[in-house]
Order: sequence, then C-alpha cells, then structure tokens
Amino acid sequence: MKKPTKILLKIILSAIVIFLGFWFILPPINLRSPAFYSFLVFCIVAITVISAFSDFIAIIKPQKVSYDTDNFFEKIKKIIKNLALPVKIVLACIIVSILFSVIGGIVGAEIFNASRYNKLITLEDGDFSSDVSEISREQIPVVDRDTASRLGQRKLGEMSDLVSQFEIEELYTQINYNGKPVRVTPLRYGDIIKWLNNQKQGVPAYITVDMTTQETELVRLNEGIKYSDSEYFMRNLTRKLRFEYPTKIFGNISFEIDDEGTPYWVASTIEYKIGIFSGEDIGGAVLFNAQTGESKYYDISEIPTWVDQVYDSDLVLSQLIYNGKYRSGWLNSIFGQKGVLQPTDGYNYLAINDDVWLYTGITSVTSDESNVGFVLTNLRTKQTKYYAVPGAEEYSAMSSAQGQVQHLGYKATFPLLLNVAERPSYFMALKDSAGLVKMYAFVDVQQYQIVGTGNTVEESRADYLAKLKNQDFSVSDNKAESIEGVVQEISSAVVESNTCYYIKLIDNDNIFIVSVKMNDNLPFLKVGDTVNVTYTGMGENINVSKIEIK
Repeated sequence: MKKPTKILLKIILSAIVIFLGFWFILPPINLRSPAFYSFLVFCIVAITVISAFSDFIAIIKPQKVSYDTDNFFEKIKKIIKNLALPVKIVLACIIVSILFSVIGGIVGAEIFNASRYNKLITLEDGDFSSDVSEISREQIPVVDRDTASRLGQRKLGEMSDLVSQFEIEELYTQINYNGKPVRVTPLRYGDIIKWLNNQKQGVPAYITVDMTTQETELVRLNEGIKYSDSEYFMRNLTRKLRFEYPTKIFGNISFEIDDEGTPYWVASTIEYKIGIFSGEDIGGAVLFNAQTGESKYYDISEIPTWVDQVYDSDLVLSQLIYNGKYRSGWLNSIFGQKGVLQPTDGYNYLAINDDVWLYTGITSVTSDESNVGFVLTNLRTKQTKYYAVPGAEEYSAMSSAQGQVQHLGYKATFPLLLNVAERPSYFMALKDSAGLVKMYAFVDVQQYQIVGTGNTVEESRADYLAKLKNQDFSVSDNKAESIEGVVQEISSAVVESNTCYYIKLIDNDNIFIVSVKMNDNLPFLKVGDTVNVTYTGMGENINVSKIEIK
C-alpha cells in the first residue's frame, strides 16, 4: 500500500472511531469541562492505537513463506520499536491530563477560596408571616414523591392499551400548574422491541398527580413525545441536546409542562465560578419541546415564569453547605467552628405564588436536635431567604408526630413547612407499613411537643389549633370567620373511622362538616339548637376549627 493511501486510511479510521466515541460519550466541547479532557485523551489514544495497529499489520504481513526464526525476531523488535513512540505519547497525554486536573483542583480548592464558596448563594433575611401566607386546605400538598409514584403506577395499570407497551419514567417533577402543586412525569418505552412498535407515534401520554387532592390523570397527547432518554439515535434527548449545543455543559434535566399542558424538557447549563472546574452554578437553561424537538437557550434571568425547576436541589444544598461552613473563613470551619451552620438532612418543596421553593432547616454543626432557622430557595431564580426561627429539627418533629400514634405504628413523611395561624408549623402525612397515608399531623416548629393529628387535614389542623390555645399561645387566624345560627338539618357519618356531623344552618347554604372531637356535646345537638361556628374557606372547602353550642 502506498504511503499517501496508508495515511488517508489512518485518518478515516481515526475519524470513525472518534465520531463513535463522541456519539456514545457525548462530552461537551468546552475547556471548562473535565469530561472534555477525558474525551481528548480518548481521541489521542484512539489515533495512536490505530496508527500503531496499521504499522503492526504492515510489518507482520508475509511477503513470502518463510520459517526464518532470526527474521521473525527482527520483525518483533521492529514492532516494539515502532510501538515505543505511540506509547510514550499516550502516557504523556495521560500525565498532562492528570497534572491539569490537579492544578485545576488546587486553583479552585476551598482552602484558597473559602469566601468565594461562601458567596455562591446569597441569603436574604425574610419575614415568615409576610413571605409565606397561610394557604387553604385545598392548597396543602398531601402527596409526597413515593405516594405519587404509587398513584401513577395504579393509573397506568388501568390503561390496558398502554400498560403492555409503556412504563412510567420515575421523575415526578413538582411544578405549579394552574395554581396548584402538581407532580408530573412522562411515560417511556418498555424495551427496544416496544420502541420499534411505537416510535413512529412517540410516547402518547404523561401523568399528572394533584398533590392536594391525590387526583391522578393520564394526559393523552394529540402528538406523541418524540424526544426522551428512552429514544434512540438522534431522537435520544441527551444526544439531540449535545449535537445542537456542543459547547454547553448540561446539568439536571427535568420534565415540565407549560400553561397549556405542552411537555417540555428543561435542561440546566452549568457554569464554574471558581478556578477552572470548581464552584458549580447554573448559567441558564435550554427549553426543549418534547414533541417537536424545537429548543431555545435562555440566560438564567430570562427563563419564562412557567418554568419551576431550573436549579437542582442537590446543587442548592451543596451551596448552602458552603455558605454555612465558610461564614468565618476556612480555618474556622476546621478549628473552633464558631458560627458554622449546615442544612439539615432532608428537604421538601413549597409552592409560593407561581414558583416552587426548596425548604430545608438550618442547624449548628454542634447541634443535632434543633434548628436555628430555615431557608427557602426559589428553584427558578435561586433567590434564597433565611428565617431566624429557632425550633425543632425536622426528624425530631417527625418522631414527635409518630409518638402521638405509636400504638398504630405509623411513620411520618419528611415535613412540609406551612404558615398556620401566623406560626411556622410542620405538616406531614402518617403512613402505615404498606406506605398508605392514614392520618395527618401538624407540629409546631418552636414547641414540637405540640402535635395535632387527625384522619383528615381539617381535623388535624383543628386539633393543632386547639392544642396551641390550650398552651396559652397567641393564635392569629386571620382567615377565620365566625357565624352564629340555628340548626336546620343535622346528620352524622363515619369517615375514616371518625364520626363527623354535617350541619346546615337556617338562611345559610353552606354545609359545615365537624368532627366529634371538636365538641363532646355534638352527639346531643339537634334541630333548633343555636351554634357558633368558626371556619375558613367557602363552598366545598370549609375548614371548621371550632364549634360552640349555645
């Protein structure tokens, strides 16, 4: 083979191998990405191996049949000699890559950049009463991710035409949709054979779970989802993003729907704020239409308001750790640890206006059962507010709630922080051993021995408010209204092992549902008696917190 042809063949083979490597590895072509340097080493190794291998073939290719031993060993020596240079090149590239990584690590080391790590996230002082308004019963999320997954699986099981071909993608992104907290997740192909059978139409639906009512809906699409990670070739989401945005360093990719219910992938892009590879943060996001494949990049300040989760929770928590750890420099974080704080081991989400906020408690590194306050972080903008409200650490509150029902053996979910009568309060569901929600509990953040439980949210809230009043705490229930009237109709029913009374007053269209636990004299209430009812809400969502019989 002539030398020019041989060189051309090497170039073609190297290009094919490099392209295949890029196709499967999908590294960003970005000098700030560690993955890029790993891919660069792969390319050099591939070129070197192909070159050496082609030379090896040329050397051992027999020109004529010969059993000359000396000639054979001469060829082996020549092969080793020809391999020496490529091996040195590969080793040199590996050493340079390691040195570059080490230098990058040193430049961005926490010991030299403690103040910069501390400033990755900025904490504003917040006012709990004004920032977190009290929400009504129909807005309180009672569904956690585990329950949403169970509900989603049950819903898919009801769809005989889908359950044999598709599975549920276990994402369950929490978003605000039409003013309500909702978890949403797409379906995915069951396997490659089912992909072959259905890829022309795409994934036909996604699932939404209303976190307040537990209503689960399988939303069928007129045009299927054509781009996802269960697709192959150029319809694979990660590959499509990489080829369209070769220089972007992608972080978390979440599934969301816009105000019209159109499915989108939200792919956050990473920036490094410290050194070369350190101080990870979000610079923007690509909004990718899951049906059409159309996409657009937005800087972090320009992202549409319907998007809820741009910042990954783990990234926010890591920045909160840095913020609390390096409040007084690196040395203090090791020795003395004066004023060093850290987020608690757990988090939840809170819907405020049209955004999703991450909630986590803040505790001292020397304390293990109490919080010095808590933070709320907007997962679209990263605006973070700190509330200096000392109180019980979340797991202590969970233990307190479980203690109220210890005879039943229920386990508490990680709590959600709510404003109840202008007091920071933990709200959690209580589940049985099968993972089914059986009861609910409210726990006061500052006095975690005050626990209200009940079979419904209304009942547990009423029990909680009653116990606050019994402890002589000032309870401000600004949304509560009182009405006095004469009983026109009354009937009772057992709801979840609890007797409830349905009361209608003269000249009032509302039906007040009252638990027997609110007043021991309810069984003796009759038509014509006068009562005073304290409640919040109207129509189908009336939360009765107190009833007095005249």
